[in-house]
This record gives sequence, structure tokens and C-alpha cells, in this order.
Amino acid sequence: MAVRLFNWGMARPLGRGPGRAAIIIFAALLAAQPVQAQRAAAPPQRPNIVLLLADDWGFSDVGAFGAEFATPNIDALAHAGMRFSNFHVSGSCSPTRAMLQTGVMNHRAGLGNMPETIPDAHRGKPGYDTVMNHRVVTIAQLLRASGYRTYLTGKWHLGSDPTRLPEARGYDRAFSLADAGADNFEQRPIEGMYDTAAWTENGKPATLPKDYYSSRFVVQKMLDYIDADRKSGKPFFASINFLANHIPVQAPDSDIARYSAMYQDGWTALREARAKRAAALGIMPAGTPMVTMPTTPDWKKLDVDERTAAVRVMQAYGAMATAMDREVGRLVARLKASGDYENTIFVFLSDNGAEPTNPFHSLRNRLFLGMEYDLATANIGRRGSFSAIGPGWASAAVSPLSGYKFSATEGGLRVPLIIAWPGSAKIRTGAISSGFAHVTDILPTLIDLAGVPGHGGTWQGRSVEPVAGRSLAPMLGDGGKSSVHGDAPLGYELSGNAALFRGDYKLVRNLAPTGDGKWRLFDIRRDPGETRDLSAAMPDRFAAMRADYRAYAKANGVLDMPAGYTADEQINRYAFEQQGKKRLIKLGLWVGGILVLLSALVWGLRRRRRARQA
Repeated sequence: MAVRLFNWGMARPLGRGPGRAAIIIFAALLAAQPVQAQRAAAPPQRPNIVLLLADDWGFSDVGAFGAEFATPNIDALAHAGMRFSNFHVSGSCSPTRAMLQTGVMNHRAGLGNMPETIPDAHRGKPGYDTVMNHRVVTIAQLLRASGYRTYLTGKWHLGSDPTRLPEARGYDRAFSLADAGADNFEQRPIEGMYDTAAWTENGKPATLPKDYYSSRFVVQKMLDYIDADRKSGKPFFASINFLANHIPVQAPDSDIARYSAMYQDGWTALREARAKRAAALGIMPAGTPMVTMPTTPDWKKLDVDERTAAVRVMQAYGAMATAMDREVGRLVARLKASGDYENTIFVFLSDNGAEPTNPFHSLRNRLFLGMEYDLATANIGRRGSFSAIGPGWASAAVSPLSGYKFSATEGGLRVPLIIAWPGSAKIRTGAISSGFAHVTDILPTLIDLAGVPGHGGTWQGRSVEPVAGRSLAPMLGDGGKSSVHGDAPLGYELSGNAALFRGDYKLVRNLAPTGDGKWRLFDIRRDPGETRDLSAAMPDRFAAMRADYRAYAKANGVLDMPAGYTADEQINRYAFEQQGKKRLIKLGLWVGGILVLLSALVWGLRRRRRARQA
């Protein structure tokens, strides 16, 4: 290539002088040097992070995991990244959310149980704060300390006092719900559980817009936050916590109409169809054996009205999932338009397995809910309705697994996980990992990928709980490890339902009504449906894992449950203490007032009659 040489000091061509040859040699040497020697390369920009947390989605409630309803945008993230088919969380929301935020096991983070399900005997005991304690550091705190903008929208459920709301735990901006759930169309609590829907923005009570729908709102608010601070040039961490598909199941009419011809064959047929689809996708081994849960009603024995209502609620459930997926697509489209998509890590997961609770199981509940909501079959899933899928459809939502939310079964603990980073080669696209992974692994994975330092057990000059999870990065790339946990034991307990994972094996105990309180042993890689108890065939492993669990329980301060305890009954007691008692007193005052008025009226009439007779 011809080079025109200039006299740098005079900005004109060099003449023919005796030093011209030396200058030419010097210039040639400069040209031969690599570019890096002339200008230091700019450090790579840290990735943005988007955390998408679904509520009560079962293992096969995503199209890419076997669902029949439409989730094309979540599926696109699955194919742009890696799906985990052996990923575990807690059996209910708050303990999972605490572990997700901190990488610390739930008892050490203060969520040995939730406020709605903790027995009175455990309240205030170490590890049973029922809120995320101050001995843990959140991912938002770590990322903000490294220059990230940090935002949260949607369900929080980790504490409602000013020191425990998201703004006090590392989030620059947050629009959050402190309760377990709320209405999806209006600022209304779950009637009978809470006084109000405890929404706050940046720590102050907030009002929802008139056109509010939960999934649309939490995504739009997040987009507003991201755009408002875009000029800072900092990467962002966006934690979007959906209310879908928590009770009450509600969706836009157009989405419900989309599924008007589906679900006529019932939950057993759907459970079998999903199992086959999951196997065809490579999510589950072909021919995975399944059990029929004793809580699953016989579809054929339902009368016409019962079937019609059941079909409608599953149509609304699928619609609620699709409505949420559409908002994920809107978020992704905006990030593509702004140029952020390629350098954004996306994580999608559910907080626990599908919700089996039937709110109408008692006469008291039916009467109360009938006074508060429009329970007509045609209104199921719409504004003003209150509905839940119950154990029948929940068995299909977790297919081919056994059990549901609240239990320590695979259906309660194993949920879909997707990790994608579209512009990075660090994550294999379209891959499926069957290696064991845990919710405490998410924090160390994200800070590892982002190049952000951890806290090492010390934060701002004080000791804090160390992170228990392990980075999944070695599992994400080409030739990755099958699991970062190897044969190390990992324990779990909530409401007396307990498990100990070690390699391919799981030791598990479920109390009534899900189980009988006995310990069992399963190979959850070959038998994820937990159909074959190996405790008698492998006595040495069974005994060793029992010892591992005892060590875990001692180290984490796990308490035994009171006799006769069940999570369902405790929720009913909580609802009565929080709302039922107040409403009974109020009703009693109204009834008493009416009786007094009636008595006064009768007395007045009698007095008038006597006066006339006199």
C-alpha cells in the first residue's frame, strides 16, 4: 500500500533531504506495529441483566418445556440460550425469592417459612423471621456497588417495613407488591387474606392506573425505569416479578377466547400429552413413568356443570400465561430496538411448582367468596372473578412430575429455567442441560458472567451469610460440566416437607396431606416422576443421605412441625386472624345494630298500640 509521508510539525509533504531515508524506515516500523500498541482497547461493557420470575408456573408450563398454550417469546429465549431440565427451587414463593436474591439457603436468609404458613410456635425463632433478614446481601446490592442501575417491578413478598422493601435492599427504583398476590385488573387484595393490595413505589404507597393489568404494567414500568436512566451509560439489572399465574387466575378476554376450543378432554389427558411433548423436545427421558396423584379427581365422574367450569378455568390459565409471554416479547422488542438485546443476559424461571389449592373446598370459603366476587362460570378469569386451577389441572402443569407447590416433590420443586445471552458465545444456543442446579446458583452465575465481585462473607465492614450457591457458568458453554454440584449434598426444608439432593439421587419426606411422613429415595435423573422408592434396594445410600439431611437440618436450625400441621390449614388460620375475625366482628356489629333497631321498632309499635288501647 502506498503511503504519503508528511512532516508532522509543518503539515506538508517531506522534501528530498538527507534524513528522508531514516524517516521512511521509522514510519515503516510504526506501520508494522499492531493496533493495540498504538491505542489501548476499550474494556468490554458489562452485560445488562433481565430476571424474569413467573409465579406458580409448573414444570411444563412453557412451550419449550411441553406446554400446549402459546409462549413464543419465552420459547425464543430458550432457543437463544440454554434450558435446564433439572433445576430446583423452594416449594413456595418467599423462600425461593430470598434464595434467588441472595444465593443463601432460605432458613439462613430468614425464610424458614412464610408469614401465611408459619405455625405460631415457630414465629421469631432463628431462621423463621418470615421476612428476608439483614444478614444477607442481595444481587442488587452487589451489582449497584459495581456500577449497575438496579430496578424491580412486581411481586416482592420479602418484607413490607421500610428497611426491607426493595429500595432498602439495593434497588434504585422499584414498584413492588409486598403481599403474596393481588388482583390482576384493579388495586384490590386477595379478599379474605389482606386489607389492601400493598403496592409501593420507591418505598411510598402507590396507586395503580385505571387500565392496569398486572403483566402489562410490571413490564411497562420496567421499560420506563430503563429509559429514564439510559443517559447514564451504565448497564442495568431489571428484576421483573410477574403475578401470573398466581391465584386469582385472570386474563384479558381476547386471550381467554383464544383457547375456547381447548381442554375439553380434561387434566389426565393433558398430563399425558404434555409428558409426550416434553420427551419429544428432549426435556424429559422418553417413557418417563408417572404416578396419578391421589388428590387428582376423576374427570369422568364430574357432572356437566363441573366440567364446564373446569374447562373455563384452564382456558383462563393458559390465557394468563400467554398474556405474560406477550409482555416478555414487548420487552425484548424494545431492547432490540435500543441496541441492548445482544448484550443482555436473560434468566427465566418460576418460583415454585403449580398451585393445587382449591379455594372453594369449604362451605365457609364458598359463601365468603360468593359475596366478594362474581363466580359465574361465564365470568371465570375475567375482571371481578376469583378462580384457581386446583389439583387436577396442577397435575398437568407439572407433568410428568409428581406433586405440586408447598410439597417437596419434584412437582413442587422442579421448575423451568432458561439462561440466554444472545450476543455471547459463553452460552450454548438451543442446548438442554439435565444436570442438577439450584436457585441459590443464580446469583453466583450472574455475577460471574458479569465480572462483578462477590462479598466473600463480608459486606460494608460486617459479617454476612456466605453464598451457598455455585456458578453455573461451567455448565453453560461448549463441553460444559454436567453439574457444578457433583456429589455434594444439598438440603431443603419447608413446612416439614424436606429433601436432600446428592448427585442423581433425592431423599424426600412429605407430610400430610401430600405424603405420609416417611422418608423415600429416588433416582431423579432416571425417574423424575418419583415412582420407584429405592430405600430398600440401596440401604447404604439411604442411611448416608439421612445423615446428610440431619447435618443440614442442624446447621440451618430447622425446626420440627407441630403435630397435625398442614400448610392449607395454616393459611386458613392466617386468613381468619388477618381478615376473618375482623369481618366477623364487623358483621356481628351490623347484625347487633339491626337487632337493636328491630327491637326498638317493635317496642315503639307496642307502645303505640297500648297508647291507643288506653
